Amino acid sequence: GHVIPALINKIHKAKTNGTKSITIWGTGTPKREFLFVDNLANACVYLMQNYNDSEIINIGAGEDITIKELAETICRVIDYKGKLEFDKTKPDGTPRKLLDVTKINKLGWKAKTSLEEGLRKTYDWYLKTKNVRS
Repeated sequence: GHVIPALINKIHKAKTNGTKSITIWGTGTPKREFLFVDNLANACVYLMQNYNDSEIINIGAGEDITIKELAETICRVIDYKGKLEFDKTKPDGTPRKLLDVTKINKLGWKAKTSLEEGLRKTYDWYLKTKNVRS
């Protein structure tokens, strides 16, 4: 996905540059599901140890969030106080993307790291590695 890296980069730069507002494509209403990479790795190990069937199993957080709520959460993580503006002339994409995680939850697995905590860890990594990437 590109949404989280793009928003972290945009919001970080806005905070660093003292920009009073940022513009995000679309209305902010589409909902997306996000899974922190450590949760994915944990689920893969869990399934290798606890699942022998051939049926496909979805790995996901089991909850979704609007793009607006995601941007607000990233602003909170980064401590950006500026305004979010939405460019409604730009496309929204699919209204909702959410996996059915009933099977993996019944097997006893659930994502441990919350979205906000995952975003905090991701932003910490971003700050530590931004000079390597530039």
